[in-house]
Amino acid sequence: MTSAVASAADRARGTIAARGRKPRRLSAGRIGLYAFLASAALFFLLPAWIMLLTSLKPMEEIRAGTIFALPLAPTLEPWVAAWSSACTGLTCEGISVGFWNSVRILVPSVVLSVLLGALNGYALSFWPVRGANVLFAILLAGAFVPYQVFLYPLVRMFSSVGIYNSLAGIVLVHVIFGMPIMTLLFRNFYASLPRELFNAARVDGGGFFTIFLRVMLPMSTPILVVAVILQVTGVWNDFILGLTFAGRENLPMTVQLNNIVNSTHGVRLYNVDMAATILTGLVPLAIYFVTGRWFVRGIAAGAVKG
Repeated sequence: MTSAVASAADRARGTIAARGRKPRRLSAGRIGLYAFLASAALFFLLPAWIMLLTSLKPMEEIRAGTIFALPLAPTLEPWVAAWSSACTGLTCEGISVGFWNSVRILVPSVVLSVLLGALNGYALSFWPVRGANVLFAILLAGAFVPYQVFLYPLVRMFSSVGIYNSLAGIVLVHVIFGMPIMTLLFRNFYASLPRELFNAARVDGGGFFTIFLRVMLPMSTPILVVAVILQVTGVWNDFILGLTFAGRENLPMTVQLNNIVNSTHGVRLYNVDMAATILTGLVPLAIYFVTGRWFVRGIAAGAVKG
């Protein structure tokens, strides 16, 4: 019994030594670090806090100019109005229309771009053809060219084939622009895997899609989480592509938010504007809160290796 306790104590001391001992006193450098982190957090959280307070205040309190004060009579009416009755031009249906449009754009865009990026990364890592590195470099170069450069040529191309101002058009645009970064992530991840796994699957008679679906894809959970988070955030927060290619019937939530903020009928309702802004940012915010730890694990598991 004594030896067991001693061994347990030894293991505990070894764990503490491996993790490092907690400093007993705060040094000047550590105090400065904490002060910097607190200041940075305050800098980024203060606008969100003001937005939240403003969205809960009636207009009478907002006109009083107490921007940092807590609401004396909190109300959810601005949130209800922002969701269901705020005006975007001549239409007063709230931002809910843009929410469902964004969902319709988001789901196929994320699924297709992640799937095609995984296939490209897998092919470039384990089935390279002649000139694969050149092809990859050309594809990757597309990630560093501003979107605005491609807008006019894409508008002309989509108009000629009849998909401009349509759901298919905006989904295709997001897939195209998401392809370079998705391919880069998956290629670097698959390059970090032992090639013996692929060789063993080939010896067992596995083909291109068999190895991808049964061997590589089940091992790709960490990088899949990273890819989904990046693509969801990029597609949901997009403004210029949705404004240009989605068409009047498919305008995403960000474009609807812009229309609500810039549509003035009588008195400008700042509480409704703030509530609509928070509603627009809730989806990517929730994604990061729910899957943040998996995002870090995915990055550490090979997202930046290569």
